[in-house]
Amino acid sequence: MSPMPPSRAPKIAPATRRIAESRSQEDQTRLDAAMRGFITDFGPEAATWMEACLHCGQCAEACQFYVETGDPKYTPIWKIEPFKQAYNRQMGPFAPLFRMFGLTPSVSLGQLEHWQELLYDSCNMCGRCTMVCPAGIDIADLVEKARHGMFDAGLVPPDYLGALAGKERETGSPFGIAPNAMRDSLLEIGEKHGVEMHVDEPRAEVVPAVSSIDLKMYPDSIAATAKVLNHIGVRWSFMTKGFDADNVSLTAGDREGQKIVTEAIVAAATDCGAQVLIMPECGHSYTEMRWEAANTVGHALPFRVLHMSEYLAEALEAGQLHLRPVPKDGQGHGVTFHDPCQVSRRSGRSDAPRRIMQALGLDLHELADHGPDSWCCGGGGGVALIGRAKTLRNHAFDIKKRQVAETGADTVYVTCTGCRQTFEHGFKDAGAETGVGSLLDLVAEQLDEKEKTS
Repeated sequence: MSPMPPSRAPKIAPATRRIAESRSQEDQTRLDAAMRGFITDFGPEAATWMEACLHCGQCAEACQFYVETGDPKYTPIWKIEPFKQAYNRQMGPFAPLFRMFGLTPSVSLGQLEHWQELLYDSCNMCGRCTMVCPAGIDIADLVEKARHGMFDAGLVPPDYLGALAGKERETGSPFGIAPNAMRDSLLEIGEKHGVEMHVDEPRAEVVPAVSSIDLKMYPDSIAATAKVLNHIGVRWSFMTKGFDADNVSLTAGDREGQKIVTEAIVAAATDCGAQVLIMPECGHSYTEMRWEAANTVGHALPFRVLHMSEYLAEALEAGQLHLRPVPKDGQGHGVTFHDPCQVSRRSGRSDAPRRIMQALGLDLHELADHGPDSWCCGGGGGVALIGRAKTLRNHAFDIKKRQVAETGADTVYVTCTGCRQTFEHGFKDAGAETGVGSLLDLVAEQLDEKEKTS
C-alpha cells in the first residue's frame, strides 16, 4: 500500500494540539515540583540510608502488606525507589556519571502515579521494617520524605486523605471545625456527661490536645480526658485555638500544612504557660509533637510532650491517679492489648499502658508479637483515610486478627484512635464479635474517688 499523500493525511486540530501541549506542560510542572520536593530532603541522613541498603530483603518479612499478600512489590525498600532514583541522578556522589551515561533513567510522572499505591496505600510508616534493617536504614522516615515530593506534585490519594489534608491546611482542622464550634462541642460533651470542662483558661499547667476524630466519633474519650484531669486535680484547660492534633498533613506529605498545625498547638500551649502538653490517643500526632515539633517550629519547646498513656502512668506512680480494679467476673475471657506503632516501637513507651492495665487488675493475654515487635493494625500512616485501600488494608489486618483470636480474649484495648477505628472496621468486615475499647475510657470508668479523698 502506497503511503497517504501529505495533502490527505489527517490533521490535528489546533485546539487539540493546544490541549495536548497544555497537558504536557502541566505534567512537566508537576514532575518538576516532585523533584524539588525530593531534592529538599536529600540531606546527609537520607543519603547515608540510600547508600547503605544491602538488598537483603529482611524488611519484606517485617511488613504485613508483603507477608499477607506475598507480592514482592510491597517490599518496604522498593517503595522508595523513585526517591532513590532521583537521588542517584541529582545528588548522589556519582550523579554526573548516572546522567551522562544514562545509568539511571529520569523519574517520570507516570512512574510516580504508579508508585502512589506503594507510598500511600501500602505503607503505615509503622517502622517495623526500620527495626529489623541490619544497616539501620529508617525506611519509614524515607517514605515520609518521599511523600513530600508526591504531595508537591498533587499525587496524594484524593479520596479522604487528600481532601482532609487540604481542609486542615485551610482551617487548622481536617473537618474544618472552627474555634467557636469547638468550644460549643466541648461544653455540650461536658453537659451530656456531667463533667466540668475547662476551656480557654488564661493559665494552665496541663493542656490536652484533641483529635477531631474523637470529637466526631468518640466524644466519650473527650469526656474521659476531662474526668481524669479533674480527678488528678491539676490546673488544666482545653484550647480552642490550635486544638486539633490529628495532623493529617504529616501523613499526606504536606510540609506547610504540618507546620501550620504544629505551630498553632505550640502557640496555644505556650501562651497559657503550660508545663505539659498531653497528646490524645493518636499515634502520628504524638510523634510529630514529641520528636519533630522543635525542628518544625525552629526552637526548643517550653513544655513536655506526653502521650495520654504516659501521662496516666506518671500520675499513677505519683499517687495522683486512683483506680478501682476491674472485677474479674466482668472481664470474660480476659483482654489483650494492641501497641500503637508510633508510641511503642517508634517512641519506646510500651511500658506505660501496661502499668495502667496492671493497676486496673486486667487479665492481660499478650499477643504473640507485642511491644516493639507488634504488627501495625494496618490503618496507620493515613491508610485508614484512603477509601480505595480498604481491601488491601483488610489483608494487612488479617495478621492482627489471627493473633487476637489466638489469645482467646474478648476485648482488645488500644491507646490510638486510628487503631481503634481500624480494629472496629476490620472486625466488622470479618464478622468477628471481639470488642474494642479505649484504655483512657476504661480508666475514667474506674476512677476511685473514695481513695482520692481518704
